[in-house]
Amino acid sequence: MAPRTRIITLNLGSQSIELAEFRIGPPAGLVLCNYRSREIFVEPPDKGIRATQMTAAVSAMLAELQIESGRVTYTIAEESVFSRFVQLPALGEEKIERIIAFEAQQNVPFPLDEVVWDYQLVGGGGGEEIQVVLVAIKADVLDQINRAVEATGLRTWIVDLTTMALYNAFQFNYYDLSGCSLLLDIGARTTNLLFIEPGKIFTRSVPLGGNLMTSAIAREFNESFAAAELRKKRNPVVGGTGDETTSIEAEASRVARVGRSILTRLHAEVMRSISHYCAQQRGNRPERVFLSGGGAGAPDIQQFFQEKLKLPVDFFDPLRNVPVADSVTLKTISRYRHLLGEPVGLALRTARRCPIELNLLPQSVVRRQEMERRRPFFVLAAACFILGLLAWGAYFWRGAQVEDRATARLQEKVDAMRRIEMQMNQVRKQTATLDTESAPLVAAINERSFWPLVLEDLNTRLPKEDIWITELVPMSGGKPLGPPGARSVVAAAPTPTPRPGATPAAAAIDGLLVRGLYLFNPKQQEVVVDYFRNLVSSPCFAIDPNNQAKVIKPTTPNNTEWAFPYELRLDLKTPIPLP
Repeated sequence: MAPRTRIITLNLGSQSIELAEFRIGPPAGLVLCNYRSREIFVEPPDKGIRATQMTAAVSAMLAELQIESGRVTYTIAEESVFSRFVQLPALGEEKIERIIAFEAQQNVPFPLDEVVWDYQLVGGGGGEEIQVVLVAIKADVLDQINRAVEATGLRTWIVDLTTMALYNAFQFNYYDLSGCSLLLDIGARTTNLLFIEPGKIFTRSVPLGGNLMTSAIAREFNESFAAAELRKKRNPVVGGTGDETTSIEAEASRVARVGRSILTRLHAEVMRSISHYCAQQRGNRPERVFLSGGGAGAPDIQQFFQEKLKLPVDFFDPLRNVPVADSVTLKTISRYRHLLGEPVGLALRTARRCPIELNLLPQSVVRRQEMERRRPFFVLAAACFILGLLAWGAYFWRGAQVEDRATARLQEKVDAMRRIEMQMNQVRKQTATLDTESAPLVAAINERSFWPLVLEDLNTRLPKEDIWITELVPMSGGKPLGPPGARSVVAAAPTPTPRPGATPAAAAIDGLLVRGLYLFNPKQQEVVVDYFRNLVSSPCFAIDPNNQAKVIKPTTPNNTEWAFPYELRLDLKTPIPLP
C-alpha cells in the first residue's frame, strides 16, 4: 500500500503526459522522487490524445515506477477549459457568491448544468475591485478524461488547470520577486501567458505552439508530421546565417526560417497580450520573462525572445525550492526541468496551502469523496449500533441471569410451600373426616338446647298477669303429633335431632300448638292479642303480624266462667326433621 506521504501528479498535455512522484518531507515540505514523461504524436486535425492512448501511457509509467494505486492530482490541457477573469466591485462576502453565479451564467458559453465550473478570488478587497477567475469545462469531456485516468487504478483527488498549477509553482519558487513577471508556457497546441504580480494574476492562451511549427516544417519539406517533428528537434528553429554551403546546413536554414516565422507570430501575440494586460487589466509591464513548456526546449529560443522583448529571459526552474531525492533522479530529470512546472504545482496542492485552489472535480468523484468523508461517521454509527445491540444483549443476558436466580429462589420457596400444602391437605382431609364423625354429636348437643330455648322464649314473652300456658303440642304439616289426649310436648312426641344444612324431610316438626287459659279480666281476650304481638319478634317463630286470624283461634268469654281457653298456632322458622 502506498505511504500516506506519497503524492502522485499527472500533467495531461495535448501531446505529452508527465507523471511525477513526490513525498512530503522537511525542510521545504516537498521532495521529488521520480519522474516519467511520454510524448504521443497527434497529427492534425486530431484534437488531442485519445482516452485509450492516455490510459496506456499512464499505465506504462505507473508500472515503471511500481505504483499500483493511489490518489492522483492532475491537470487538464488549457484548450479544453474555458477561463475568464472578471472584475467585481467591492462587496460583502454574502453578495459575492450570488454575483459570481450570475457572472458565470453570462460568461460561460454553455448552460451551467452541462459544465463543471469553479471560481477563485485572486485580488482586490479592502475597498478595491475584486478580481475573480472563472473556469469551466464541459462535463462530458471531463468525465471522459477522468474515466481514462481512473482506468489505470488511480483515484482522482484534485483536477487543476495547467496555468494555475504553473502559477502556484512560480509563487512557491519565486516568492521573493517584486514587480511583474511574464511566464511563457509554450505547449504543443497553445502558448499560455501568465502575468504574475504580487496579489494579481492574469492568463491568456494563444493558439500558437509546437504543433503549428511542426506542421509548417512538414509542408516545407513535404513529409509526414512525425518526420517533421524529428527534424524540428534535430535542428535549431531560430538560427541560420543564410550563407550555408552544405545540404545539412541548408536544411537547418530552412527549418530555422520556418521556426523564426512561427516564433515571430508568437512574439506579436505576446506583445498584444502585454498591451491588453496593461490597458484592460490595469497591470504593469513585465520586468522579466520565464520560459516553460515543451517548446521552451528548442535551441536558441531564449536568445530569440531576449532580442525581441528587450527583457531578461530565463528558464522557469520549478525545482528551485524543491529538492530531488537522489542524484540518479536528478540526472534523469535534468533535461526535463522546464517541463516540471505543472507537476510541482500539482504536488503543492496536496502538500500545502496554495494561492490558487481551483478544483474541477467530476460529479462522480465529488459523490465518492463525499462518501469517503462520511465513511468514518457511517463506520462510527454502525459501531455505535452494534455496541448498542451488544449492550442490550448484555443487559438482557444479565437480566436473564438475575431472573433465573430469582426464579430459583422462588422455586425453592414454592416447593417448600407445596410440601406444606400437601401436609395441610392431609390435615384438611383428617379434619373433614372428624367433622363428619362429630356432626351427629354436635347436632345432638345443639338439639338438647333447642326445646329449652323455645320454652324460655315462650315464657319470656308471656304477659305477666291473667294468662298462662297449659299445653304445647308439636305439629307437622298443620296437624298435631302425638297420641290422643296428650297434655304436654314431651308426651306428644320425642325431641327430634336437627341436622345443620340438611334439607327438611317430608315428616318434620314445622309448628307448635300453644294452648292455655286467661282469667276473667278487664281486657278479656286482648291479653291473648298482647301475647301474639310479643311473639312477632321471636327468633324461633315465623309469625305474620298482619295475619292474626291465622295464629289465634277465637274464643268467646262469658260472665259465668272464671277462666277461658285460648289456642295459638305458631310456625317454626327452622323445621325440625323427625328421626
